[in-house]
Amino acid sequence: MDTDLATIGRQTVQATEELLKIAQLKPGQLLVVGCSTSEVQGARIGSYGSEVVAARILSGLLKVCSWYQVYLAVQCCEHLNRALVVERAIMDKYNLEEVTVIPVAKAGGSLAAQAMREFADPVVVEAIAAHAGMDIGSTLIGMHIKKVAVPVRLTQKYIGQAYLTAARTRPKLIGGARAVYEMC
Repeated sequence: MDTDLATIGRQTVQATEELLKIAQLKPGQLLVVGCSTSEVQGARIGSYGSEVVAARILSGLLKVCSWYQVYLAVQCCEHLNRALVVERAIMDKYNLEEVTVIPVAKAGGSLAAQAMREFADPVVVEAIAAHAGMDIGSTLIGMHIKKVAVPVRLTQKYIGQAYLTAARTRPKLIGGARAVYEMC
């Protein structure tokens, strides 16, 4: 597959930064990312994973998350029940449940395997409720986003050849017809 790594890196940074601006995440909040490096390269999900593509995408994600002081959670593939790779400090802060597994390219996905290698103190957790999410290549991150997910239409529609879907969250609106949702 012909993959322009520089373009993939730029697209990742642009999309992540735009999402974090629109979502208005505060320092210490969570961004979940699911990614098919196969789809990024124009192949069917799960068929052509790439450590090189994963490294470029993770580099862009970490750069932008660092700028905004947002925590990154990388979703594994369905073979690991979409568990997530996070830093141990995130697990402790959010009281997440650790599971025992080491994601690899063929069971977890290339991006999750890359996160296990690059994070300072990586652990795998079963679930989170992130404040925003980015799905690169239809990996289905919805189970790891807080209620209520709100679609975000990004300028950047693709990373490589993978379609990009993004969401932010908002608190539930409760109370019925007489409820007030904004301070006067």
